[in-house]
Amino acid sequence: MKFGILKERKNPPDRRVVFSPNELSRLKQEYQNVFIKVEHSDIRIFDDAQYKNLGIEVTDDLSDCDVLIGVKEVPVENLIPNKSYFFFSHTIKKQPYNRKLLQAVLNKNIDLYDYETIVDSENRRLIGFGRYAGIVGAYNGIRAFGIKFELFKLPKAETLSGKESLISHLKRVILPPLKFVITGTGKVGNGAKEILDAIKIKEVSVENYLTKNYTQAVYTQIDVLEYNKRKDGQVLDFTDFYQNPTDYVSDFEKFTKVSDIYITGHFYGNDAPVILTREMLKANDCKIKVVADVSCDIDGPIACTLRSSTIAEPIYGYLPDENKEVDVFHPAAIVVMAVDNLPCELPKDASEGFGEMFLGQVFPAFFNGDKDGILNRAKITENGKLTPRFSYLQDYVDGK
Repeated sequence: MKFGILKERKNPPDRRVVFSPNELSRLKQEYQNVFIKVEHSDIRIFDDAQYKNLGIEVTDDLSDCDVLIGVKEVPVENLIPNKSYFFFSHTIKKQPYNRKLLQAVLNKNIDLYDYETIVDSENRRLIGFGRYAGIVGAYNGIRAFGIKFELFKLPKAETLSGKESLISHLKRVILPPLKFVITGTGKVGNGAKEILDAIKIKEVSVENYLTKNYTQAVYTQIDVLEYNKRKDGQVLDFTDFYQNPTDYVSDFEKFTKVSDIYITGHFYGNDAPVILTREMLKANDCKIKVVADVSCDIDGPIACTLRSSTIAEPIYGYLPDENKEVDVFHPAAIVVMAVDNLPCELPKDASEGFGEMFLGQVFPAFFNGDKDGILNRAKITENGKLTPRFSYLQDYVDGK
């Protein structure tokens, strides 16, 4: 079986790659009958020479490969017919801007696998860049606070060599006794927690966070039932929330009254309640100064996220009374950091971590008959048609 590692072609440029040179070298050792080619790239975080030095072929032509592996969407004109592709397609939520991509995949008889669809038998994601989004999101949130209040200056994450460098810079900063709240206990939320733990910000219980004052910076990490409540007052379980999200309303306001920095790491389902509402943000007792919206759902659960921001211009101001964007230094502005491609700021760490997950969770399925159904569940298209699991996308493909 021949595998090709694609160069990234989207703008702005993405320096990430699914496999580092060392991981491809390890892969070749573990699977003797695997052939690998890497497409030439002048933007990738690992340069061509690093692959060549480990005996990996670098080429401009991947047409003889069976499986092609990239990170971001492949432009329609670069799709090779009758191949299998792995990349983030951003189609499974019927994103209008990628309808033509999915149509082209079907027309070109491509088997498409999306990293978001690589799940276990209980529908839990197996691989992703979430941890690195959380890491950079926490760093950017603290950096935004320093900018807004002109207390300290941190370099942009993209200018630093990796996670350890981020931590090193953060440790030089003297923080006031801030309160951080993180929503979500998955990969994103735990990535943010990793940074706060590394710089010795103290974790406290929800009860103490809400009721006590501290002379040092502290944080609490909360899950869905700690920031949502049933409308009828019953206290049930996670399963009930996921099965009946419309029976719930946000209970996040108690956190807005005591928090300085909010880092979002939650997963947001379509029918789930808005978490941070306009009313909460407008309230006189809202203390939030920075929202680091790592999840970055526009018109979603965080009312102040009016748009996504960019690595080049990562923050903007939000004026609660008028629900509009203003200058960061407006005296009444809440600072919003809503970069939607945060892992791009840590391309080396993110690439190495992602490749490790792919190697452990996905690659064996190519050689064990897919005994755990990982590839079967992840496959969106086959033989020019949507697979049964993704047949709900047919009206999207048809343009309806």
